[in-house]
Amino acid sequence: MKSFEYVRVAVAVPELKVADPLFNVKVIASMVKAAAEDKKSKVILFPELSITGYTCGDLFNQKTLIKGAEDALEMLLSETAKLDILTAVGMPVRADNQLFNCLLLLNRGKVLGVVPKTYIPNYNEFYEKRWFSPAGSRISDDIVICGHKVPFGEHLLFRDALSSLCIGVDVCEDLWVNIPPSSYHTMYGANLILNPSASNETIGKIDYRRDLVRVQSAKCSTAYAYSSAGQTESTTDLVFSGHSMIAENGEILSENRFADSSDIIYGDIDIEKLTNDRARCNTYMSIQERLSYRYVDFELGFSDSDHIERKIEPRPFVPADSGERNKRCKEILNIQSTGLCQRLRKIGAKKAIIGISGGLDSTLALLVTVEAFKKLKLPMNGIVAITMPGFGTSSRTYNNALVLMKELGVTTLEISIKEACEQHFKDIGHDIGIHDITYENAQARERTQILMDVANKENGIVIGTGDLSELALGWATYNGDHMSMYGVNSSIPKTLVKYIVKWYAEEETTGEIQKALLDVFDTPVSPELLPPDEEA
Repeated sequence: MKSFEYVRVAVAVPELKVADPLFNVKVIASMVKAAAEDKKSKVILFPELSITGYTCGDLFNQKTLIKGAEDALEMLLSETAKLDILTAVGMPVRADNQLFNCLLLLNRGKVLGVVPKTYIPNYNEFYEKRWFSPAGSRISDDIVICGHKVPFGEHLLFRDALSSLCIGVDVCEDLWVNIPPSSYHTMYGANLILNPSASNETIGKIDYRRDLVRVQSAKCSTAYAYSSAGQTESTTDLVFSGHSMIAENGEILSENRFADSSDIIYGDIDIEKLTNDRARCNTYMSIQERLSYRYVDFELGFSDSDHIERKIEPRPFVPADSGERNKRCKEILNIQSTGLCQRLRKIGAKKAIIGISGGLDSTLALLVTVEAFKKLKLPMNGIVAITMPGFGTSSRTYNNALVLMKELGVTTLEISIKEACEQHFKDIGHDIGIHDITYENAQARERTQILMDVANKENGIVIGTGDLSELALGWATYNGDHMSMYGVNSSIPKTLVKYIVKWYAEEETTGEIQKALLDVFDTPVSPELLPPDEEA
């Protein structure tokens, strides 16, 4: 995990007793140990005011509760002092003649810093201003807690000295305002936002809350950990579900919507990817207001021996969910055909020339061209589809090409390249029995020459078939199939090309053409430039 800058984050929802800090800290300490020792987590987040409970009401005005919370904090520091993990817990803190709703970040027996809640809600079911002051009303930059002077303020960021991890804090309501503090934290370097929350349940609120976390993580190109108060809070006025989430740049990595007592979820966040995403966005650092941030350094031990539990998707461009995949395929084909429409419209071309091999790429390019002609209300015979059998052409791809061209109603040409290539080999003195790169590339260039010349003859353009995977790898013949007038597949990876063809077959066609398209989907990928072996 160290080499790839993955950080395992835990989000915990503990069983608690309202206004019983010692009981709560015992539960919290056991969960910290489990996350650090059993799961090798480096960061663990607990809900808002987790040491006392969120629903203490006017007990927050009692010195006994505030003193009890600090005593319990000392116990927690002692219990977790030898653990290699950063712990984030919530508790009320008195400072500057006020009471603040704070998140405390702990590491190796020390309080690294105290972050007060910026926005205090006092509407609908919330009346926190009865007890708490907003961060903006503080005077001190440092406070003494558990006998030690520690940084205090809303503009604190916590940096790991041994990695690129940098942590910022939103506290519950901070996320719900129009410009959350985390929007600034991330511009000043935070790549993981911790949000301890106590968000009650009403109809539809879970999905709304989920969208807030997901969208904020996307807007800020950050990881976002969210832990809401659990079911053991007081239910006098409200019900809490223990909704917990870990998001990364718009994707929910882990989620628990209704946590049982003492539940933990985990997620491996990719710090390196977040850093790269930000670097690519040249508007990311458009800071309108300059703020003064303080950085608190700490050290976490990372090891390459730690196993990455996050599922690494082998086909990242292909949604696993079939419904989402079909939706994406439809959208992509529409984008491709719209782009081709504009190109044809702009240059005044009424004809498109395309080489059809019976493989995936040329099949998708043909479907895109057909859809573009439909949008432009151009006759299908304006699509000149040419199949050009060579030395490696299989009967499977050849027959599929013929079926597709016939069923789609396009103009069909068949031009064998064998004789032309044989003559070319004689001209350059190449032994036709030597199946090297010259043998293969000569066929690709012959096909391109045919397409270009027919395009000139028909006053049309050659539609390119190469996909993004081939372009990224350079897997094309220079001055051969890498040449065209408009490459409709150039931004589509090979893994996704397959599923667009499959979606089109299942949703847009029937009969012989559907059968042919599904067979194209099942055909192994090959340029078919070498003579087939005994197994074809």
